[in-house]
Amino acid sequence: MRFGIWPSATQPWADVVEVARHAEATGWDSVYVADHFMANADGPWPEETPTLEATAALSALAALTERVRLAPLVLGITYRHPAVLAKWAATIDHVSGGRFTLGLGAGWQENEHRQYGIPLGSPRERLARFEEALAVLEGLLRDDRTTFEGDHFQVCDALAEPKPVQPRLPILIGGKGDRMLRIVARHADIWNIWSTPALMAERGLVLDAACEGCDRDPASLERSTQALFFLVDDDRKADDLVARVAPQPAVGGSVERLADAVAAWRDAGVDEVIVPDFTLGTGSARTDAMDLLIEQVAPQFR
Repeated sequence: MRFGIWPSATQPWADVVEVARHAEATGWDSVYVADHFMANADGPWPEETPTLEATAALSALAALTERVRLAPLVLGITYRHPAVLAKWAATIDHVSGGRFTLGLGAGWQENEHRQYGIPLGSPRERLARFEEALAVLEGLLRDDRTTFEGDHFQVCDALAEPKPVQPRLPILIGGKGDRMLRIVARHADIWNIWSTPALMAERGLVLDAACEGCDRDPASLERSTQALFFLVDDDRKADDLVARVAPQPAVGGSVERLADAVAAWRDAGVDEVIVPDFTLGTGSARTDAMDLLIEQVAPQFR
């Protein structure tokens, strides 16, 4: 099992770099960056909270690290044309020396679309647009030339050179609805959701059925998940922290309790657990928490 760290893009750039470099030096497998232009109006931070842009941040991290895999979690296709996105993805794969995973989603956050004048559309429209974008991306990243004529995107005998360093640049898709899982089964190399172990197991069964429906071996699709982590020795306090953030998936407690949660995710088929950093504290408290997880929890699953 792999372990990724997710530094919040709402903190200063120096802190993002500190987390990524510490992860690189201490055995973490990957670093993720969220793709949003502002805090969600209903989220844990005020909407006005400064928020770093994901593609610029990941490009810089690709040059500042040498070992960890890098990925957005996840890029919203509503505000990134797939042809331009294919060029960026291939370039960052070269900058990183083949360490990039392209994380994609259909888009959902209303306030950034409304404020920037970017059409969001109904869930049905988003999914239709998303699947067209995936077809364009797959062609441009993998084929010599691509022609696609859809309702939302059109490319004609299109070139995209250079191709990525990796023979098949992995595509991660985030989502949990039944219709999205059918898209995941057709297009993704990696599936990602926020989850508890129970939710991961239930949605995994739906994904398995979707894979079987398109003649795909479910075992060929990697699975990753994230939840908030609260590292506290007092179980009652941990339970209170988890309850406060509900329904946001979260786990809390001692090393032993956290290891139990990871074991349950493993049993649900998870290949990678991703830890958001904003519940781990700041400065040395955060790096100490990262060390505890990678030194005492992760070795039990590697």
